[in-house]
Amino acid sequence: MHSVLLLAIRRLRDPLILISLIFAFSTIGLALIPGVDAEGRPWHMSLFEAFYFVSYTATTIGFGELPHTFTNQQRIFVTLIIYLSVIGWAYLLGALLNLVQEKAFQQALVDRRFQRSVKRLREPFYLVCGLGDTGITVVRALDQLGCRSTAIDKDERRIQQLEIEDLSSQVPALVADARSPETLSAAGLLKPECKGVLSLCNDDETNLAIAISACILRPTLPVIGRAETTITATSMASLGTFRVINPFREFSDHLGLAMKAPDVHRLISWLTSAPGAYLFPSSPTRVPVAPGHWIVCGYGRLGHEVIAAVHNGGFSATVIDPVGLRLEGLRAIKGRGADVAVLNEAGIAHSVGIIAGTDDDAENLAIGIAARRLKPNIFIILRQNQRSSRVLFTKFGASMTMVPSQIVADQCIAALRTPLLADFLDIVRTKDEVFAYSLSERLRALIGDETPRFWSVSLTRADEPALAAALEAGRMTCVDDLLQALRGRHGQQPCVALALLRDGIMTELPAGEAALRPGDQLLVAGRHLADGRRGWWLRRLGWAASDPA
Repeated sequence: MHSVLLLAIRRLRDPLILISLIFAFSTIGLALIPGVDAEGRPWHMSLFEAFYFVSYTATTIGFGELPHTFTNQQRIFVTLIIYLSVIGWAYLLGALLNLVQEKAFQQALVDRRFQRSVKRLREPFYLVCGLGDTGITVVRALDQLGCRSTAIDKDERRIQQLEIEDLSSQVPALVADARSPETLSAAGLLKPECKGVLSLCNDDETNLAIAISACILRPTLPVIGRAETTITATSMASLGTFRVINPFREFSDHLGLAMKAPDVHRLISWLTSAPGAYLFPSSPTRVPVAPGHWIVCGYGRLGHEVIAAVHNGGFSATVIDPVGLRLEGLRAIKGRGADVAVLNEAGIAHSVGIIAGTDDDAENLAIGIAARRLKPNIFIILRQNQRSSRVLFTKFGASMTMVPSQIVADQCIAALRTPLLADFLDIVRTKDEVFAYSLSERLRALIGDETPRFWSVSLTRADEPALAAALEAGRMTCVDDLLQALRGRHGQQPCVALALLRDGIMTELPAGEAALRPGDQLLVAGRHLADGRRGWWLRRLGWAASDPA
């Protein structure tokens, strides 16, 4: 980080030297030139008097000829002083204007302001690297959860976009290369209040570099990294990264789950959504059941993953790609998915679904339009790459839209809310449709359609001594006792226990009469009001609970 003061002195050195020489020459000259006092006797200014006169003359204040009327020799010299000072000040002001307009100086000011903002952070915060669609979504979700954050991105336009976001608290943001350990340190990586690092850049190499720096500088700090290639994901995992998110693999898993267990997919999608999202209808558009045939347009990173999901779901598939591909065990056609002739050749007449997975939003929309015209009832999955295209994709109304940035953001938020939530969702993935539908409807009836808030309650002396003491003293014996405290005196703050973790074993939906023991951890879901009121009720009972993630 550049020092603002040192940079200013370096740029203004020459004009400052010139001004100093003009003042020195003028002061010494006035002190040496003899004058005449009121009685006509010769006198000389002192150095202080001369400097005082030069100061108010050179700055155009002008108090007059002090302390005595000047002689012509003095007036001639003062005239010279005036012209010299005008030249000196003009030179200095010109240099100052150039300095203010200089990119390096502006960046130094921004860096200094950023450092002060980060230094003043006293509450827990997350460091977000990369402010693309994913990063902006994560920062907005963190703000809705009441969590502070700092941000780094090398694109100034993205920083400006963050500044106009309607956030409840300021997010210190810096235009810089997040791969630099110095930049990460300036953004608060080494501060004890930093709770985690989210590496969400569009470049896998940058994300890996950030994960390496965080691993070395803060070995125990949780890092969530985005990786769009298997090589990067493997490298991050070897560093001990808390969670590695591949949006294409995640979507493939979601698609496979939607094919096999749509209600399980519906529940998980709701629970991992950002705050403010709503549970979609009880009867959402269902993915066609096997057997059947799918058309996959674009065999890139997404196409490779969804082909595996389609095959695992019991379907056959044909690939359409502009590059002539020869894929073992797959039928591949060279061409564009928006070409009607190519779609007919791929067998759209007998296909149950089509996936437009190219990295061009216009191409994906064109594929969807062509497919719908040829077969109106076909199941259409479109990949949306840019957030700015959301209006078009919403208007088109595909059966399913794959937004990589939203997938990564949802996974990040799910991981940050509480570690117990991720473990609970792993259990949900193994359940049947009846379990998922019953739980989603139970939650909706209890807390409404909006995504629940989650928090964990830990019954340990180290984490929550007051709560553990209450348990040992017999003031709390079962799950219902704790939930009643969270609900309030009249039960107006609805919440439900989703899971109980004991000795490394997680039990989903523990019974209300289940006995609690020291060391237990409970995952609780509830409304926003329950989240805000729980601390008051627990303090009223002499208990305490852990802060929400």
